[in-house]
Amino acid sequence: MLRELWIKNFAIIDDLKVRFEDGLNVLTGETGAGKSIIVDSLSLALGSRAQSELIRSGEKEAVVQAYFELEGSGEIPDIGIDISDSLILRRSISSTGKSRAYINDTMVSVQSLAGIGKYLVDIHGQHEHQSLLSIDKHRLFLDSYGKLQEDGKGVESLYREVSVLKAEEADLKQKVKERAHRLDLLRFQINEIEAASLKTGEKEDLFEKRTILSNLNRLVELTETAYSMVYSSEHSCIERLSSIISKVKEMLSVDPSVSDILNMLESARPLIEDAAASLRGYKDKYDLEPERLAEIEERLEIIKSLERKYGEGIDAVIKYKEEADKELKSLELSDERHGSIDAELRVKEGMLMSTALSLSEKRKKTAKKIQELVRTELRELAFNKAEFMIDIKQEGMSPHGIDKVEFLFSANPGEPLRPLAKIVSGGELSRCMLALKSILADYDSIPVLIFDEVDAGIGGKTAESVGKKLKKISDKHQVLCTTHLPQIASMGDLHLKIEKGQKNGRAYVGVKMLKGRERLEEIARMLSGKITDVSLKHAKELVESAV
Repeated sequence: MLRELWIKNFAIIDDLKVRFEDGLNVLTGETGAGKSIIVDSLSLALGSRAQSELIRSGEKEAVVQAYFELEGSGEIPDIGIDISDSLILRRSISSTGKSRAYINDTMVSVQSLAGIGKYLVDIHGQHEHQSLLSIDKHRLFLDSYGKLQEDGKGVESLYREVSVLKAEEADLKQKVKERAHRLDLLRFQINEIEAASLKTGEKEDLFEKRTILSNLNRLVELTETAYSMVYSSEHSCIERLSSIISKVKEMLSVDPSVSDILNMLESARPLIEDAAASLRGYKDKYDLEPERLAEIEERLEIIKSLERKYGEGIDAVIKYKEEADKELKSLELSDERHGSIDAELRVKEGMLMSTALSLSEKRKKTAKKIQELVRTELRELAFNKAEFMIDIKQEGMSPHGIDKVEFLFSANPGEPLRPLAKIVSGGELSRCMLALKSILADYDSIPVLIFDEVDAGIGGKTAESVGKKLKKISDKHQVLCTTHLPQIASMGDLHLKIEKGQKNGRAYVGVKMLKGRERLEEIARMLSGKITDVSLKHAKELVESAV
């Protein structure tokens, strides 16, 4: 609910706070007092177009702030700002033409402000914030009134299923065109990789062998020299060790304490002999493998060629082959899948069309009910010859079905039915919206409704009817209404009087909450232009009859 509106330096308003309550809030006052300025300022806080001309003369900036209490965020979209229990929308305009917007003191774009605002307030009059001027809303209201939401969800679900199948079918058709060429290419690539019989780690092993074979002569020379020095030559390591062991044994016969030294020397002999045997084995290995170098070079070249085509490293080549195997199997099964999808798609399209046609018929029946109800409401609002029609045209399939729903209105006989957005008169538009809101109040989720100029050109019994409808709507919504009619003002739960005066030689706007005697005097003024015993008595009767 809208609880407070703060306006500073806007038009002729210098600094004004207006507080509102639940139910029907009526704003009265002389013509030109500033009632519509208050509505215009709220429209600005909700994201409407800003103009520097709206700034109070002599000031650098105008600011409008609207404070809302929320019972729950409901349909309000999540914009990353905490709005769990309250919401403050603020808009400022500078004399340079710059405009800034804030939601709960966080700066946002004007588009974000307007996006939130349209979920909070509907302003009916010459304003942008009118949900029923949006054709998309017409279908939503129609479906809500007819309780067709589940039917709509059924259409939307089938539409999504059909869309998925169509996308898959299109993908398969494209693959079929490329299928023959792709099959040949995949088979060639798979065969080429399989023929190579690659093994993980093979490339590194080949590099090691190539290095050895490339230095084979040097390795043979070094092996022979080392073997000779350790074992086979005169004065070799093993011969010298034998001589040393013999000397230490001789020492042992004299000094038993050298036994540990003797043990260490004797334990070294088998190690040296093993090393000599190993060196002899390596010498034989190098003698046997010089012809392998050409084979290794050829194998490495094969691997290098495959890597250029399919990825760096043997693992990447093997992975490519595995992916190619999967794609090959998928393509080989594509004909079978295409036939299956085609059959499933035909069934789903048939179900979608059948469900959409059924929904369309229900919408048409619901539309007839709403049309008659709205026409009745319009007659009670002094539109005796007005026409209202819900135009339902079939168009291409969408997630919402095959219907384009639009509300059309004609205020006078002989005039063609036109879209609501084409209605020029603010009073006509307000009363038309009032008739619609009277019918659709239970299905409208917007909490705050504002009717500006709703009483233009009416009086008497029609004015009383307008007041009753506003009162009825206020059971479901908070309603703000600017009015010149006492019949409407008398039904308000909160009565605010807008006054224009002068202060320090400049015009200003003030707001006064009226109760008791003051309220009766304002309604008496509205009745006869002046306050008399007769007009006060009439005012009292109006207020008492409205309770």
